[in-house]
Amino acid sequence: MPLGADSEVGRLRTVMLHRPGPELGRLTPRNNDQLLFDGIPWLGRAQEEHDAFAQALRDHDVEVLYLTELLTQTLAIDAARDEIIDSTLKGLFVGPSLQALIGAKLADADPAQLAETLMAGLRNDEVHLDGSAAHQLMQPEDFLINPLPNLLFTRDSSVWLRDRVAVTSLAMPARVRETQLTGLIYRHHERFAGTPIVHGPHLEHLEGGDVLELSPGVIAVGIGERTTPAGLERFAQQVLSEGLAHTVLAVPIAQERATMHLDTIVTMVDVDTVVIYPTMSDTLRSVPLTWGDDGFVIGAETSFFAGAAAAMGIETLHQIDTGLDPVTAEREQWDDGNNTLAINARLAVAYERNEQTNARLEEHGIEVITISGDQLGSGRGGPRCMSCPIDRD
Repeated sequence: MPLGADSEVGRLRTVMLHRPGPELGRLTPRNNDQLLFDGIPWLGRAQEEHDAFAQALRDHDVEVLYLTELLTQTLAIDAARDEIIDSTLKGLFVGPSLQALIGAKLADADPAQLAETLMAGLRNDEVHLDGSAAHQLMQPEDFLINPLPNLLFTRDSSVWLRDRVAVTSLAMPARVRETQLTGLIYRHHERFAGTPIVHGPHLEHLEGGDVLELSPGVIAVGIGERTTPAGLERFAQQVLSEGLAHTVLAVPIAQERATMHLDTIVTMVDVDTVVIYPTMSDTLRSVPLTWGDDGFVIGAETSFFAGAAAAMGIETLHQIDTGLDPVTAEREQWDDGNNTLAINARLAVAYERNEQTNARLEEHGIEVITISGDQLGSGRGGPRCMSCPIDRD
């Protein structure tokens, strides 16, 4: 089957999603901040919203792959089971007796049970061990393996680049294990057999929400709260030296939660058009990186739009701003108004609550497929965040 992508707006053929599951039901007022959620989502409603999102994609002939199903199928392979159990145990600091017990529990689980434990986590009251001081002194509700509610945002843990995939390196401790699961799927699942993998969780921080494939050969990478300058350099060296792109635009962004990724500020809705948070449209800058005989060629800093247009070989990168006044723009940016997922050029999925942004898109000839995100949005992510394109025209 064909795999790969080199733009944000080519006809979307296959996408990987993660339907929220028990891991979302593990969020509490005690741990939601640590696990990067702004509230406690209603799981049943979040699943209904996500099902509607997936159906909207299928209605436009997009193949939907679910991370849970891919992971469960992967865990039927002995080498994959051994690998993920080993890496999971190495990341636990629960004392030797509990670690041994957890290892035995994971080894005894069938693929579906193991997948659920790896995603939803394991509480102290879900194991029983006499003689373990750690087990006795921890609270029953303490997690031995933390849940992964941010698996919902499949964009962050991998990015497809032409015929290969970059497995990323997530910056926040609560998300580190996500790339272990994603990388395991790409290495072992038959659907991805032979796919070359670049970057990796062992390298400097780079997150998929910061990577925009502006056009074939041109990639913009945000540098901010999640992706570091070193992560950008490592990634740029890989894609430029291997001919996956001819230009990488380094784009500094504010290190704030509201702008955690570049795609919280700007996303593409046509081959030459973006939707952008207007507060930053005049201040967003970029530095072009290309590759020469002696390594990086670093160009002069310029505005993001001028730099992008020059690299893309177009006269202008057109802008559609989110909201008509500063207050509305700030509200709709916070609610992921410009975190759109393009199914095709001039056809995008967006949250329905961002009425002014969606109206602006439609005024500019962009067809908007609206979905509800009242519960899904509590983790600060929109349709683009929740989708990893695996195959685009």
